[in-house]
Amino acid sequence: MLDLRPIGYVIGLLVAVLGLTMLIPLACDLYYDNGHWPVFFESAVITSVAGGLMALSTANVASGRLTLQQNFLLASSVWIALPLFGAIPFVLGATEARTVDAVFEAMSGLTTTGSTVFSGLDNLPEGLLLWRSMLQWFGGIGIIVVAMVFLPELRVGGMQIFRSEAFETSGKVLPRAAQIAARISAAYVGLTLACHLSYLAVGMNGFEALNHSLTTMSTGGFSTYDASFGRFQGPAEYLASIFMVLASLPFVRYVQMMSGTVQPLLSDVQVRGFLWTILALVGAITAFRIIVNDDHAEHAFREALFNVTSIITGTGYASVDYQLWGAFPVVLFFFLGLIGGCAGSTCCSVKIFRYQLLIAAIGAQIRKIHSPNGVFVPRYDGRPVTEDVISSVMAFFVIFILSLGVFAALLSMTGLDLVTSISGAATAIANIGPGLGEIIGPAGNFTTINDPAKWMLTVAMFLGRLELLVVMVVFLPRFWRA
Repeated sequence: MLDLRPIGYVIGLLVAVLGLTMLIPLACDLYYDNGHWPVFFESAVITSVAGGLMALSTANVASGRLTLQQNFLLASSVWIALPLFGAIPFVLGATEARTVDAVFEAMSGLTTTGSTVFSGLDNLPEGLLLWRSMLQWFGGIGIIVVAMVFLPELRVGGMQIFRSEAFETSGKVLPRAAQIAARISAAYVGLTLACHLSYLAVGMNGFEALNHSLTTMSTGGFSTYDASFGRFQGPAEYLASIFMVLASLPFVRYVQMMSGTVQPLLSDVQVRGFLWTILALVGAITAFRIIVNDDHAEHAFREALFNVTSIITGTGYASVDYQLWGAFPVVLFFFLGLIGGCAGSTCCSVKIFRYQLLIAAIGAQIRKIHSPNGVFVPRYDGRPVTEDVISSVMAFFVIFILSLGVFAALLSMTGLDLVTSISGAATAIANIGPGLGEIIGPAGNFTTINDPAKWMLTVAMFLGRLELLVVMVVFLPRFWRA
């Protein structure tokens, strides 16, 4: 029988820590003297006590290595428990959010999706705005650890191809997973600090720079303004684009750089593929803006660079309503949101390496059809790819497309129009942020979406963040019998 106590212990500790972090927005509200701090005091007490009691009640079985079943269940359970407790300040706070809205916002934060159901962000208490940004920052580092520790071991979606890379630097195997997690965290904090200082240098005030550095490096996209990044123009857009790209690269490469070698980052095939994809898309949108929209070169390039980078990385910032540019950019933005960044980053969606593996597999199949007696093996970064990796990637693509179709159909049954249903399903499963259409497009938000649709989108964000298969395995009867 599956022992749930070790899972409860880890979740209890994480929930207790989440409660303690609520003291940060509490201090923020005290600093700004807006009288909102008791909300975070109450939320911190509720969350810390609940998490502490859960951890204490299961502490006697905490030692030892988790089984494969327990790892699957832990990876899923964490992304359910933390949003539920993270939603408490939204219910008790100035938003006085209903349960569905509070859970939607917290899930959007921790999954770094960036979709929001709150309007009037400009007038919310500073502590509540900071809490939204902190949720995304926590979710960013959390998904890096999941991608480098859990997914390769669970052999999900082709991630097993990175099993050795996650724990090697310069050919030396790191002794413990905790060590690689600590180094990744150091890189994450360092890049966030650099982003914060850069935003300060281009004119953001301290509070704006703090929040946007947290949501940039997590590729989350929550802003402190309803206008999102439209509040900032010029140099800030270039800096945001740079840091969104940096957040979308494999963090294990930063660990290797900290160990004294840059070569793995420069030679990484998925990094090169990701950067070339961005350059090609930015070039296409820039040319379209200049030729069709009669825009001047620098403005066209800046808006194309920022918005392409924001959507492909899943950050979800919007500086303009790009739906006004024409049909071609709208269609392109829909599909580029389904690309994503590199594995082992804060990015979401399909990830660039899966497209590279898919192309390699198709190429090998075409050559085999042309020469039936030949032996053709797909290769990735010069190495042969095993059949189980290809099968895992193919399964992920199939599940991803089927899930998108199912959620789009379910959303349409709640009364949403076709564009909102399809783009809403895509933006939730791929954890992008803004959708398309008048309601959830870059100039709108999810406030007016009906409650059943909000619950569906919340589930879709959860499934997408954990790469679908991790959660679906838990629903197999044989999982519980094994």
